[in-house]
Amino acid sequence: MLVARTCLRSGESVLVLHYSSIQQQLFQSQEELAIRMQFDQILALLGDFGPYQRRIFFLICLLSVPGAFHKLAQVFLGAGTDHWCAEPEWEDQDCMGWNLTTTECQLAKKNASIPRDERGEFKQCGRYNVTGVMFYPGLDTSNFTTEECMDGWVYDTSQYESTIRMDFTLVCDRKTFSNVAQSVFFVGILLGSVVFGSLADWIGRTKTMYIAMCLWLAASIAVAFSPNFAAYTIFRALGGAGSYGTFLPAYVLGTEFVGPSKRVIVGIVGQIFFSAGLMILAGLAYFIRQWRTLELVITAPILLFFLYIPIFPESARWLINRGRHNQAEKIIRKVAKVNKKELPDVLFEEDEIKELKEKLEAERKPNALDLFKTPNIAFKTSNLMFNWCVNSLVYYGLSLSIPDLASDNYLAFFISGAIEIPAYILAMVAIEKLGRRLNLGSTMVIGGVACVGTILIPAGTWQTAVAMIGKFCVSASFAIVYIYSAELFPTPLRTVGMGVCSMASRIGGIVSPLILLLDGVWQPLPLLLFGVPSILAGALAFLLPETRGKALPETVEDAEEFGKFRWMDQYQFIHREKKDESPVA
Repeated sequence: MLVARTCLRSGESVLVLHYSSIQQQLFQSQEELAIRMQFDQILALLGDFGPYQRRIFFLICLLSVPGAFHKLAQVFLGAGTDHWCAEPEWEDQDCMGWNLTTTECQLAKKNASIPRDERGEFKQCGRYNVTGVMFYPGLDTSNFTTEECMDGWVYDTSQYESTIRMDFTLVCDRKTFSNVAQSVFFVGILLGSVVFGSLADWIGRTKTMYIAMCLWLAASIAVAFSPNFAAYTIFRALGGAGSYGTFLPAYVLGTEFVGPSKRVIVGIVGQIFFSAGLMILAGLAYFIRQWRTLELVITAPILLFFLYIPIFPESARWLINRGRHNQAEKIIRKVAKVNKKELPDVLFEEDEIKELKEKLEAERKPNALDLFKTPNIAFKTSNLMFNWCVNSLVYYGLSLSIPDLASDNYLAFFISGAIEIPAYILAMVAIEKLGRRLNLGSTMVIGGVACVGTILIPAGTWQTAVAMIGKFCVSASFAIVYIYSAELFPTPLRTVGMGVCSMASRIGGIVSPLILLLDGVWQPLPLLLFGVPSILAGALAFLLPETRGKALPETVEDAEEFGKFRWMDQYQFIHREKKDESPVA
């Protein structure tokens, strides 16, 4: 192509592509992979990360902030509070005659109507049957029978004025519902990635982004006005689908305009904005103690993103893939003008475009089964899928549970978000100095040990600190596994491989809130189920080949030979013999 020849004449080299995030992979079709070199050569002329790309990418990163709000808002929307059975017969009885303050009066009524457990704490799901009994301080309850909460509950509103647990009575036999709602939210994210991912390849990145944004806004507003728990859960799931459907096409659009040498860096910057969103969420929740108001406040920024409509360009790479070269060229020349770069008079030659289309039509499209046809690629795929699943499991498990480990859950959540930033930065420096395998394996193992170690430490500052070490390590490993995985898959299977890993990650996110419910069986069990798989995943990561400084596998054959164990050759030999001996139909 003419532009390729121009690049060579100017002495500019096209660097090998680093896949810095799964978002970029999910929406790349086989055709996009085939025309990558063509567009990357154009990017070499435009500048990998010039003023135009920086502006667009900054606007896209801002989407991560409300995305973080909604992804983990359940920590505050569904926060647990102390509660006990209501006793309506005593509500109108005051304690003026006994010279008790309002607080002392409430405690006296609680002592007289609520039994205590073996630890001396008030039971939350039972009361004494005091029907027809007049209250007075010091009432003897030794002869009273107990019963279930027949008239609702009283909630401690000293910290939270309202939560979904209060409004929808998610206590006692319904206490698991809040965690189920978070799991359904992650199911919504999974469905959103599939639906809007396909839509982005069909109608384009920008149109898909605005359709999803409308769903995100409408569903999030509906959440704030949910009349019951079922409506809340459905609207939250729709909001999750909309939020992910908004961010992914936008992020893909942004990275498609970024040159190969800068994609790793901008991927980390995007993660940092997400972490900043978590920190801001902690501050908002601290000042807004009513869940419906908090939901509306974290939804309001979505309105600002509709101002992007006249600003955002369509993806030039997608337009080229669709054969709309004239539109793509207009956008490319606009980028060049802003970046003050010179382009050749002709970017696309008709005969080469036609030849490329014919070649793409004749190619067989890879599928997920191709990842498991040869032993080495199958082993690496399974290993990576397990690492992705465990990463997501531990990350969201700790993010949702760390506030419960500290006396000040707002501060704990803030620190939990802030600690991700140095984790991402350290990860990116360390993988270039020490390699991918050592860093992924060690961060997973240390994070798992921290989770298990939290069980052995009494509640307090040190327990929270150890849990934060676990969050630091799993955040770092999340950044590393993105890059490492893309470098291990061969070019023809890279997109489908990253898609399969992403699906495994979603499963981890869906399961994590449900695992937190197992503390009712045995309190340390959730942390044990986060820690042990993390240690195992880290150990398995050490069996993967190192990719630092190595040429990426371009063919399936290259990938099969890369990091191959001897027993795999024996397996293939036996498998080939059995196949040769099988009768021909």
